[in-house]
Amino acid sequence: MQSATYTLFRNAILGEQQVVCHYDGRLRELCPHIIGTNRRGEEVVLAWQFAGESSGPLPQWRCLKLANVSNARTREGRWHEGGSHRSTQTCVSEIDLDINVHVRKRR
Repeated sequence: MQSATYTLFRNAILGEQQVVCHYDGRLRELCPHIIGTNRRGEEVVLAWQFAGESSGPLPQWRCLKLANVSNARTREGRWHEGGSHRSTQTCVSEIDLDINVHVRKRR
């Protein structure tokens, strides 16, 4: 069964909504793009972090273990996405939902 956090992020992808949450002790402002599980079976999301706190420069791609996310909420706002991909993502090994495949192709 999916966690409440997983459901929130999944619905954010479907609605192209931003997510604000805490992760690793930092406030993150994200647009989630791909959700599913990693090789260990943990719930994960690949998201574009466009604002908030970070140990490195922003914006950038983030792979978040959803068990480590707290105080997550969605909000309306401009959808953000990263530039060109130079490598295949390795965050999500079992993809449940990919905005580019499952959401935007329907339009």
